[in-house]
Amino acid sequence: MCILESKRLILRPPRPTDIEAMAVWLSDYDVARMMARIPHPYGEEHAEEFLALAPNGRHVFVIERKDGVFLGMTGLHPDGDGFEFGYWLGKPFWGHGYATEAAHRLITYAFETLGLATLHAGWFADNPASGHVLAKLGARHNGSKLRESKARGRAVLCHDMLLTQADFLRKEAA
Repeated sequence: MCILESKRLILRPPRPTDIEAMAVWLSDYDVARMMARIPHPYGEEHAEEFLALAPNGRHVFVIERKDGVFLGMTGLHPDGDGFEFGYWLGKPFWGHGYATEAAHRLITYAFETLGLATLHAGWFADNPASGHVLAKLGARHNGSKLRESKARGRAVLCHDMLLTQADFLRKEAA
């Protein structure tokens, strides 16, 4: 797998040395509850399981600042509707534009390198910051439904967003 760079970030393949940082950031309930597939509590054993499965058709990257600080992760994975993309950051890194920058670089990779025509992503209704990131990238609302949140142990209203290459490029040009 390749290494992707942006102005402030490096997106690189995960490695076993990332397990501790993954467990630290994802053990924070405020981080875990915003994702569908992350259980709470989250421990190093969960990170180990994830890394063992990471290559299975998914494109998973650690989000790292250029000074080497582990911020979170982003990735693409196939599902019944094509490819879904997602991202998460440790709570201290929220509100600094890292999610938008990392997602932008990942999407560029998906469209330019992988040749995908569309992507989709979801955001829980109580996480408008993630919805804002997706809208800034050009994604459009594509319906809403209840989606299971492992950390919360229940279904939560989730907004599905569709991103076409044309909409992404149009937003980039604006």
